[in-house]
Amino acid sequence: MYHMIHVVNMKEMGTWRPFEPGLPPEKSRAPTWGPPTAVFKGIPFATISTRFGPPAPTPAWDGVRPAVAFGPPPPQSSGLGDGAATGDEADWLTANVWSPDLTGTLPVLVWIHGGGYLFGRSDLPEYDGATLADDGVVVVTVNYRVGFEGFGFLDGRPANRGLLDQVAALEWVRNNIAAFGGDPSQVTVFGQSAGGGSIAALLTMPRAAGLFHRAIVQSMPGAYLTPALATDVTRACAVEIGCPPRELVAIEPPRLAAAVDRLLAGIERYAARWGRAAHAGIPFAPVIDGDVLTTTPWQGVTGHVDLLVGHTRHEQRLFNALTGRLGQITTEEADESARIFAPDPAAYARHFPDPEERFEVVRSDWLFRMPSLTLAEAQVAKGGRCHLYELTWPAPGMGGALGACHGLDVPLVFGNLTDGQTALLIGEPTDEAHAVSAQMRGAWLAFARDGDPGWPDFATGATRILDGVPSVAAYPEGLSRAIWTRAPDILDLL
Repeated sequence: MYHMIHVVNMKEMGTWRPFEPGLPPEKSRAPTWGPPTAVFKGIPFATISTRFGPPAPTPAWDGVRPAVAFGPPPPQSSGLGDGAATGDEADWLTANVWSPDLTGTLPVLVWIHGGGYLFGRSDLPEYDGATLADDGVVVVTVNYRVGFEGFGFLDGRPANRGLLDQVAALEWVRNNIAAFGGDPSQVTVFGQSAGGGSIAALLTMPRAAGLFHRAIVQSMPGAYLTPALATDVTRACAVEIGCPPRELVAIEPPRLAAAVDRLLAGIERYAARWGRAAHAGIPFAPVIDGDVLTTTPWQGVTGHVDLLVGHTRHEQRLFNALTGRLGQITTEEADESARIFAPDPAAYARHFPDPEERFEVVRSDWLFRMPSLTLAEAQVAKGGRCHLYELTWPAPGMGGALGACHGLDVPLVFGNLTDGQTALLIGEPTDEAHAVSAQMRGAWLAFARDGDPGWPDFATGATRILDGVPSVAAYPEGLSRAIWTRAPDILDLL
């Protein structure tokens, strides 16, 4: 095994971001405990030797390897990514490391990005790890295969390749992070949206056992697919290209990514077969294939890994805004949404008579809030340590209409309040925005260090309310909790 610290170009690695938690940048001062944070970009943690194959170890190299540029992202949907395949598939799987002390034994935070299992990349400015690292941890961000490359279901190829990529990244961390000042016995994975759903899956996977010791699951989607549904999605992708499904293995990545875009644009055509997956625009998600993933997180969580899990209050509101439907939901739309997604539409109608609120609550509950809560309850039932939170601080950006929407936690956790797309949710950072960010970063860092984010375990019934003035209370979405009496279903063909 090569030791990466010996084969990176240290001369170009140092970057500096003076920061003191809780203070705006102009009032911050440099940490007193060490030199500038070192940054290493584009480190290959695995390679793809066979198209749609499992990740394989990266061959060692001789001499000094520059680590000054991010690696190319895997090809993906152009919905919120760039849709471009910018490198050979052997180069897609790379990691980036921020370390404040290359000689230390610091806790390690490994970020799994979101993006609906369709898009996402580790080089986005909102995922810059410098601010977190300045507080005394080693931060790692990674690329993994998304869309059809990562989650398309193919005969003769492993399912859930995106999850296998994440396992390979964690194996690389275990074997190499000590060379960057990290402690391989103190690894915490954290991720949001599809990243959180991935981590929930990793909690059940024997291949991932022992590779991380704590997990932070932010706004996990509850979407997991049966092989039957995943096979039908593959057929639909083949139809978009005009080839038999077996020939998809030979289709070049950009052409396949474009076919996925066309599928997404017309996904409502499949509602009669795919049901909620089509209505929610989810063609790809982890597949319960019986090999890589044998069960859902709610059934398979072991309780052996300390868990911090939660969601935002107004998850759906961002998607309403992105589709131009904010403030435009009709009673008919709210009723149809409840009929499709809710276990008891009548209960939602009684408790949430306003159609805009009902539409938002039903979809927030189905996709993010109740899956997160159910994971917390399953963890406690297995005797594991679990801390639950809800982010209720309203996003002041974009006119203040988005509330505590999906994605708001990302800039707050990373402390990147002015960089990247998610910073648009913050707008011009206020003192309160800096305070909420410091509050969340402090909790995440404390959890990574010793498993205690600073409030009671969920076994006591406690939930941390993350707001301008934080508090601890019973889980605040009691009405929704009373309606959802069972775990989310695996998505299947109708």
